[in-house]
Amino acid sequence: MFGTKEKRIKIANILFYIALAIELVLMIVEKSELNVPFESHVFRVPFLLTLFATILIPRDKWQWAAIAVVTILCFFSYEITGRNELLRFAVFVMAAKEINLEKTMKAMFIAMVTGFSAIALLSVLGILGKVQMLTDYGRDAGEEVRYVLGFGHPNTLWGCFFAVMLLWIWLYGKRAKVGEFIILALVNVGLYKISVSRTAFLIGMMTVVITLIVRYVPKVSEKKLPYVLSAVVTPVFCVAFSIWAAKESYISRYYRGTTYYNFVNKLDELLNNRMHNLYRSNYRHAGALETWKLFSDNVSSEYFDMGWVRLFYWYGIIPAALICVLVAVLIYICYRKKDAWTLILILSLSIYTIVEATFVSVYIGRNFMLPIVGVYLGSFLERKKDVANS
Repeated sequence: MFGTKEKRIKIANILFYIALAIELVLMIVEKSELNVPFESHVFRVPFLLTLFATILIPRDKWQWAAIAVVTILCFFSYEITGRNELLRFAVFVMAAKEINLEKTMKAMFIAMVTGFSAIALLSVLGILGKVQMLTDYGRDAGEEVRYVLGFGHPNTLWGCFFAVMLLWIWLYGKRAKVGEFIILALVNVGLYKISVSRTAFLIGMMTVVITLIVRYVPKVSEKKLPYVLSAVVTPVFCVAFSIWAAKESYISRYYRGTTYYNFVNKLDELLNNRMHNLYRSNYRHAGALETWKLFSDNVSSEYFDMGWVRLFYWYGIIPAALICVLVAVLIYICYRKKDAWTLILILSLSIYTIVEATFVSVYIGRNFMLPIVGVYLGSFLERKKDVANS
């Protein structure tokens, strides 16, 4: 009906790019202080586009079987929780199989730089959004003045910069000069000075240091150790720490004054009370370990920091565990491809997601890893098929 294999792939890619453009616009508008009317209905448009694209792409019977299993699981999650993100994200990834990855990532980079710059400029000109906010940010410092530049919260401002920084590293890091990395580090410092996002700043500087190592010690990419260590950090450490944090979000008075209690309290202070807020922030104790289920439900929709905890709370232990397996598979693919640049993104995003939930969101446009997942998994499965047939 749609002609040759090449024509079907071309049509599928066009549909994917239209869907991506819509998702990016939705994400940028959401980052500002504007609201998208009938947002849930708007989400259906890119979903249908990517669903049609997924159907158009030629695949073998085993790939179709895998798609069927994933779709059924995501639909089951949707029926239980009322949240359709897993289904939307999965279809989006499936539709990305044949795209030009570098051009797609470059388009996302340009869209984010343009959109985020416009938000900041409009706030500085006094047209839309606040330049700074005076409020109590829960850091035991009382009211503070921190810059937001139209993004509504200083951590949101830094998170947008972090996304742009990681995309720049993936696209241009392997050819960048020392001076460009110095500028990147200085911008990171400058944003810290105005946003005072301490933990995010440290993760950003860690990312710059790791990138410098990969850039100027290229043999690192060929070694097995960086990939093994990354797998230990994510998903293993990230998830283990998040489980522990959710468990210790409430500590009985019985333990007060003990060395362990003081240690937990001190660590939580460094995390701006993110751990204890899981238990204390609302009457349902949303995010505390006692609220986790194998599959979540339609009332577990509260927002809080600590992205890995939100992942398990919003969707359930089983879906989150499968996402952890996916992260491990991606690291394995990076090892097979000797791709330390994508590994940097996986590692940095995973560590950042321990304390922030920016990338655990209903907005596909936020998660620039999704096109990489689609292309890498697609080529990995194709290679497995070729090996099996040889």
